[in-house]
Amino acid sequence: MVFKRRDRRPVLQILRELLWPRGGWGRAAQYVRHRLTRLPDPPHRIARGIFAGVFTTFTPFYGLHFLVAGVLAWLLRGNILAALLSTFFGNPLTYVPIGVAALNTGYWLLGVENGRVGPEHHGGLVEKFVKAGQDLWNNLWAVFQGDPVSWRDLGIFYDEVFYPYMIGGILPGILCGIVAYYVSLPLITAYKNRRKGQIKAKLALLKKKKEAEGRAD
Repeated sequence: MVFKRRDRRPVLQILRELLWPRGGWGRAAQYVRHRLTRLPDPPHRIARGIFAGVFTTFTPFYGLHFLVAGVLAWLLRGNILAALLSTFFGNPLTYVPIGVAALNTGYWLLGVENGRVGPEHHGGLVEKFVKAGQDLWNNLWAVFQGDPVSWRDLGIFYDEVFYPYMIGGILPGILCGIVAYYVSLPLITAYKNRRKGQIKAKLALLKKKKEAEGRAD
C-alpha cells in the first residue's frame, strides 16, 4: 500500500496525538498556515475557502465537516482545499468554547431556558449524549431481534442539543468566518506578492548570469 504507515501506532498514541499532535498545536497551526499561503489560487478564493472551513466548525455535523466545508466552498466559489484545511480551526482545544457559544446562542434565539424545550427535566448535556447513543445502540439490536424501537432519547437530543446547536452556530460561525476572511486576505495577498517578487528576482539573476556567460564565450 502506497499510503499505509510502515509503523503501526498503538491506539493510545493515536488518541493522544488527536488531542495533542507531535510538536504541539502551535506547530500544527504553522503547517496549516504554510499550506494555505502556498495554494495555487487567487487570494480572494483562498480566503473564501477559509471562511467556509471556519464557519463549518460551528455546525454540529461532526464527522462530516470536510464534506460540509467542501460543499460550502464550492457554493461560494472558494478554494476547496483551503476550506478543508481551515476546519483545523475546530480542534480539541476549541470545540468546547465553540459548542458553548453555539448552544447558548441557539437557546437564546429559540427562547429555550436551560436547554429544555418543555417543562420536563431530561438531564444535563453529557447525559443527553449518552442516552442518545444508547438509543442508537438499543434500536440497532432491536431491528435484528424484532423488538420494538424507541426514539424518545434521540428526539430529546435533537430538540434540546442538535437543533439549538445548528441554529445557534450560524451567527458565531458567520462572525468568526468573516474575521478569518478579512484577516487572511491581506496576509495571503502580501505573501503571494512577495513570492512573485522573489521569483522575478531569481529569473532576472539567472538571465544576467546567462548573458554574462554568453559574452564570455
